[in-house]
Amino acid sequence: MARATTDEHRDGFHSLRGGGLNWESLPLRLFAKGNAKFWNPTDIDLTQDAQDWKRLDEEVKVRVLRLCALFVAGEEAVTEDLQPFLRAMAAEGRLGDQMYLTQFAFEEAKHVQAFRLWLDAIGVREDLHQFVDTNPGYRALFYEELPRSLEALLEDPGPRNQVRASVTYNHVIEGSLALTGYYAWNHVCTARGIFPGMRQIIRRIGDDERRHMAWGTFTCRRHVAADDRNWNVVSERLDELLPHVMSTVDNGDVPSQDPDAQRYELPPGKLLDYAGDRALRRLGAIESARGVPLDRIDLDASPEDLEERFGAEDRAAMAELEG
Repeated sequence: MARATTDEHRDGFHSLRGGGLNWESLPLRLFAKGNAKFWNPTDIDLTQDAQDWKRLDEEVKVRVLRLCALFVAGEEAVTEDLQPFLRAMAAEGRLGDQMYLTQFAFEEAKHVQAFRLWLDAIGVREDLHQFVDTNPGYRALFYEELPRSLEALLEDPGPRNQVRASVTYNHVIEGSLALTGYYAWNHVCTARGIFPGMRQIIRRIGDDERRHMAWGTFTCRRHVAADDRNWNVVSERLDELLPHVMSTVDNGDVPSQDPDAQRYELPPGKLLDYAGDRALRRLGAIESARGVPLDRIDLDASPEDLEERFGAEDRAAMAELEG
């Protein structure tokens, strides 16, 4: 529905028009799924996590705090920076995307709550900025590239800026860093048999983030289908951000000096391999939209299906580790 051209701010309501809303469109499918999978961080019992924390040696505690600090700061950043995408969807008249993005933003804020409650439960109150301030790739992404790419939508909410913002937010911050990091978190907790509360948090957050990723892939597919030149925008933005991604992962993926502790860690390079595999498969999903009639994209659930496969693969990997 287009914006009104008079002094009025709107010319009607999507929810009142003939035919109603299309609940089969991917944004509204994701919205309904998110509602069905609602969770509350305060319902998660962190008692055992606090006991497990006390038994860890100092080197392991530092590594765990570094990982947690990177995540809670990242979740705070994406909570703050998402709002311009809502305005961009309003400018396009895409109510379904607006509805989903309100849930998306709420979930990001909930992730901040979950991580901060966990830190509170294990008794960590000191300032943790040291863990983000010493990671130049992380600072470049979260202090500069993420807010800049989202704020660009306030001046120009057009397709090019939407693709650049989605690649930055969804495919780099969430896809290449967050979901890869959650895999590392889950591996540490599962391999050591510790932190059952954190494992619940990670499982819930990972489920939310995969829906977010599906929306990001869908948004890029929509614009690539509409204008093939937007495929080059995807590639261009990834090339710009890849050095920061590599720097962030390399800075945080340093093996322990303790040989006994190393058996609980992922092999060197495993995280980069994991991130690369997921990125290539998501890029393939975006590229597959080239030349596809635009009216088919809105109902195409393939981005959601892809993320479900990723979730199943991760669960299988953790089950094998436990077994």
